[in-house]
Amino acid sequence: MHPFTERTGERHHRHPGRGKPLALSALALVLSAGSLGAQAALDTYLRGSFSAVVNWPLIPMHVVLLPDGRVMSYGSDGQGNQTGQFIYDVWDPSKGTAAASHLTLPNTTGTDTFCSGQIVLPASGAVLLTGGDKIVNGVRNYSVNDVNLFDWRTNSLYSAQQPMAFLRWYPTVLTTAAGEVLVLGGRADPNTPAPTPEVYTEGVGWRSLTSAVSDGAYGIRNWSYPRAWQAPNGKVFIATIWGGTYYLDPAGTGKIEATPLALSEGDVYLPSVMYSPGKILALRKFNKAVVVDINGAAPKATRVSGVGQDRYHASATVLADGKVFVDGGSMVSNVANGVAYTAKIWNPATNGWSNAATAAKMRLYHSASLLLPDGRVLTAGGGAPGPVNNLNAEIYTPPYLYKQDWSATLATRPVITSAPTTATWGSTVPVTLNASGVSKVTLVKTGSATHTVDFDQRFLNLAYTASGTKVNVTLPASARIAPPGNYMLFVFNSAGVPSVARIVKLG
Repeated sequence: MHPFTERTGERHHRHPGRGKPLALSALALVLSAGSLGAQAALDTYLRGSFSAVVNWPLIPMHVVLLPDGRVMSYGSDGQGNQTGQFIYDVWDPSKGTAAASHLTLPNTTGTDTFCSGQIVLPASGAVLLTGGDKIVNGVRNYSVNDVNLFDWRTNSLYSAQQPMAFLRWYPTVLTTAAGEVLVLGGRADPNTPAPTPEVYTEGVGWRSLTSAVSDGAYGIRNWSYPRAWQAPNGKVFIATIWGGTYYLDPAGTGKIEATPLALSEGDVYLPSVMYSPGKILALRKFNKAVVVDINGAAPKATRVSGVGQDRYHASATVLADGKVFVDGGSMVSNVANGVAYTAKIWNPATNGWSNAATAAKMRLYHSASLLLPDGRVLTAGGGAPGPVNNLNAEIYTPPYLYKQDWSATLATRPVITSAPTTATWGSTVPVTLNASGVSKVTLVKTGSATHTVDFDQRFLNLAYTASGTKVNVTLPASARIAPPGNYMLFVFNSAGVPSVARIVKLG
C-alpha cells in the first residue's frame, strides 16, 4: 500500500526520508497552497502519470519492442476495423508521438495477421509472426499456418516461405533456453484446437513435437494464448485457465507431464507475468491472485491479495524496478461495466497493491502494454470489437522517474555512456555512467505483447560492483534463467532513478 492510504479512518502521509508521518490535517495545509495542483503533484510522485491521449495509425493489438528500441504494432486497418491484412506500423519513441514518429507501411504478405503470435528471434533479431486469421464462406476467425518475418533493419514484412504444420489462431510463442522458438496452442477453426506444439530453429525450420500432444495443456481446454514460461529446470512451465499445470520438454519430439500443482480457476483474459526468476504473478478469477514458484523440485503456489476486482483484458507489465504494473480491464469481459481506469502497482517485497495513475481511455479487448527502454510503459489500443475502438495510446510514466517530493518534476536520470551490445551468460561486463552512486542494476527481457500476454518478458536483479562512474555487472548464469535474446539493461542511481536502458543481446 502507498504511504498515502485511502482506507477509512485516520490517514497519514509519510514524507520520503523522514520517519514522522504528517496527519491528514497537516497535509491539507500543504494542499491548500496549490489546491488541486498540489494534489496532482502529490499523486504524481506516488502514482506516476499518464500522458495525454495520442493518436495511433491503427489499433495496436500486437506490439513488439524491436532491437533498436522502436515498437512495431499491427492488428487493424487504419479505420480500426478487424484485419491485419493491410498495414503495420513502426513507432520511434525518440521522435515523440506526433505523426512523424510513425512509419506506417503496407502489409504485402497476403496474410491477415489479426490475432497471430509474434516474437523477436534471438539470433537474427527479426520478428517472427505465426498464424493469423482467415475468412471462410464469409465467416471470420478461421486460421492460417502462414509464417512471416519482419526485418527491423529494412522495415520490411515478408513471407518466411515455410509454413507451420498446423493452422493457428491465438498461438503463444516463446524463446527456449536452447534459443529456439516454441509455438503452443491456437486453433485451426472455431471447433478444432491445435494441441501439437511446434518449434522453430533459425536457419533450420520447423519440427513438430508429436510426442507432446495435450488437450489439457494447450488443446481444447486451454488453446487461447496458453500461459507458458521457460523454467529454471530447463523445461517450459504451463499454467492453464482451468487450473492444471504442466512441464513441457521441447527437446526432440517433446515430452509433456502434468505437475501436482492445481491452481484456482483462471481466464484467457486475465494476465500473468514472470516478475523474478522462476516466480510468476498470476491473476485468477474472482479477484484472486497467486505467486507461482517454479524454482524448486516441484512448483508451488502462494495466494496473495487480488488486484481489487476482476480486470478482464488488463495488461500486466514488469517495470524496470521489478514491480508489476497492471492497467486496463473491466469487471465484465469487453463490456463497459466496472471499467478499471486506475492502474495498480504490485510490490513483490510486500505482496501488496497500490494505486497508480488514472487513464483517460478504457483498455479492454485487443489492448496491450509494453515497457519501453526509457522506463515508461506504452498502453494502447482496444476494440475491434469493443465498446470503443481505440486508435490511440497513453504513455505511463512510473513514480521512479519523478523526484520523490511534491513538485511533480521529473528526476535527473543517470546516463549509461558505455555498455556492451552483446554478452554471454555468467560474464561480468563493464558499464560506464555519467555519475557515481548506484543502487540497483536490472535486466528486463524486451516485450512482445497481445491479448493480455507479454511473450518472454521477465525481470532479473543483477549483481554488480561500482567504483565511481565504473560499474562491473554480472549477467545471469544460465539460459534457463535468461533465455537468449534482447534485454534492457537499467542502472539506478542512489536516488532510485533508472537510466534509459541499453539493449543487450544475450547469447
